[in-house]
Amino acid sequence: MGQGTEPRRGQAYDGELGEAVARAQQGDEAAFAVAYRFVQPGLLGYLRGLVGDDAEDVASDAWLEIARDLGRFRGDGAGFRGWTATIARHRALDHLRRQRVRPRSSALEQDVLDLPGPQSTHDQALEALSTEHALELVRGLPRDQAEAVLLRVVVGLDGPAAARVLGKRPGAVRTAAHRGLKRLARQLGAESVTDEGPRTLGEST
Repeated sequence: MGQGTEPRRGQAYDGELGEAVARAQQGDEAAFAVAYRFVQPGLLGYLRGLVGDDAEDVASDAWLEIARDLGRFRGDGAGFRGWTATIARHRALDHLRRQRVRPRSSALEQDVLDLPGPQSTHDQALEALSTEHALELVRGLPRDQAEAVLLRVVVGLDGPAAARVLGKRPGAVRTAAHRGLKRLARQLGAESVTDEGPRTLGEST
């Protein structure tokens, strides 16, 4: 009856979001504000992972474009999140080109992929992604992994929608997200052993 497992961030509200967008397209400014409140937290998290401290500025540019082109959008709440993520991504890439800065990738990949972790590490990584620190870690992932993780977890898009935003096949995005989360789980697990309570301390290798 009630909601059992927590849905991916954002997806729980897609029905309400779709209704708000439809009303906003008819000129209802209050409905546009509702749609903004649903979408902005995930969009800002995604942009922080791409452009760091400039995320607010890039988000503002993206929302100007979203408001301007709203009449052209066709789709439901989930579609709107994908559409806004695509616009935000283009604004972020323009910004990075202007800055001549690319998200740095680190060279940890091979030792992370070999490492089996406890089943909970994947979920821990998802939960911890709401923190500023975790977004910093995401920025250290290779670009394809960082974007896949941000779109799937922070924006809450499903695999096909994330693939459309990135212009890639769903399988490639799924693999990149899996690798990125596995790597984050290891980094976060190493740092947050104490968060689970003292009895887990003796289990670290």
